[in-house]
Amino acid sequence: MDKIFRYTFIALIISFLFYRCFLKEEINCGLRDTLDHRHELIDSLYHQLDSLYKVIDTLQYENEIFDYGNVSEPEIISALMYVESSNNDSAYNASEDAVGCLQIRQTMVDDVNRILKRNSKNIRFTYDDRWCRYKSINMFKIYCKHYNLTTAEEIARCWNGGPRGLYNPATVIYWKKVKNQING
Repeated sequence: MDKIFRYTFIALIISFLFYRCFLKEEINCGLRDTLDHRHELIDSLYHQLDSLYKVIDTLQYENEIFDYGNVSEPEIISALMYVESSNNDSAYNASEDAVGCLQIRQTMVDDVNRILKRNSKNIRFTYDDRWCRYKSINMFKIYCKHYNLTTAEEIARCWNGGPRGLYNPATVIYWKKVKNQING
């Protein structure tokens, strides 16, 4: 009888221990599932946060350089390109050595490179870059940002007459052409 009691007691203890292990395994599985779900939620929130940062960066970039009032950046650039070259990337004015869609002169390239150097930027433009629309627009943006040109009139008149173009009466006619193009 003593042996039966011992075997029964040992069987009960082993059964109890197996039950405890099984219970702990169930709890661990539940915790693992909860942890996995939380990690997915955190990853999802990080993706949403990254997306919002990109939207904020885009908005800051667009507003950092230009604030035209009612005129958007593409509108002013498009108007300038039309007035300068009729949107022709291959336009060339030999008498002024003005090149490309924005009719950029060598002095403008030199000025933009000076601005970039002063701001410790590694990028530099070449005179041949004036033929490339994308690079011409980038030079334009760097120029406008450096000289803090914020209105459509300031941008147009200083693009035509240099950094002090706003004070040059000869640039008023150019501004009227650009304004007509914007309003047209």
